[in-house]
Amino acid sequence: MTLDNPSHTLPLSLIVIARNEAKHLGQCLQSVPFAAEKLVVDSGSTDDTVAIAADLGARVVHQQWLGFGPQRNFAAGLASYDWILMLDADEQLSPALCAEMQARLPGILHSELAGAVLLRASQFMGAPMRWYRPMNRERIARLYHRGRARWTEARVHESLRFSGAITRFKQRVLHDHNPTLVHRQLKMLRYTELRAKDWAQRRRPVRLWLCPFVFMTTFFKDYWLRLGFLDGWRGFVIAHIAASYAVYRRLRYYELAVNPRSAQLADDALAK
Repeated sequence: MTLDNPSHTLPLSLIVIARNEAKHLGQCLQSVPFAAEKLVVDSGSTDDTVAIAADLGARVVHQQWLGFGPQRNFAAGLASYDWILMLDADEQLSPALCAEMQARLPGILHSELAGAVLLRASQFMGAPMRWYRPMNRERIARLYHRGRARWTEARVHESLRFSGAITRFKQRVLHDHNPTLVHRQLKMLRYTELRAKDWAQRRRPVRLWLCPFVFMTTFFKDYWLRLGFLDGWRGFVIAHIAASYAVYRRLRYYELAVNPRSAQLADDALAK
């Protein structure tokens, strides 16, 4: 769909899927002043998320949570423009990336490209990670033409699949990654429930005997190969969390297999 380009904006829809993101949403929306449309798809916020979005001129649509992949595809279908920039509420464009996009997007939006890959820099335990690759120069797909790319239907750890050529931006998306370890652990629990349901749907085998090897190989990869050790003790912490998460997903999947009733009990506990 093509709309007239409002003054000083580009024919692009900024989309944010959100739930209880009042702390971050304002900075996210304001970091993209050139988007002709701002759309927030809310899945049941009980804080000021919806009010903040409306005050900043965003269109708000309510949609019960479908899982990350399906929710993103649902949101893309609501956009007024074919070109979409999809950010998480705790992400924002750095001023340098905003300027780079304003300079390059007019050409990209009129090209046959399918989209672009961005670089993301994350904070962890109150400070930027300097060396750990997944939190320093993580490549993320966020900008795309919805006719040439689509999110996978995975409930969590979804990915954007392009059907054409892509480009890259040099400057960073800033990511306020879990302000405390408590937030990180809660997110891990929620993500695990979604991943376990995906595994169950695909009838993935339960292989608990792999857990010790999974922990060791994941820790080695994140601490050494991904340069976590160069970030000191914070690098040790993030590598340990990554390894623990990899094991916990398998333990939880085993529990669902032997006690299916635990799925609803877990949902009830995480909803509190």
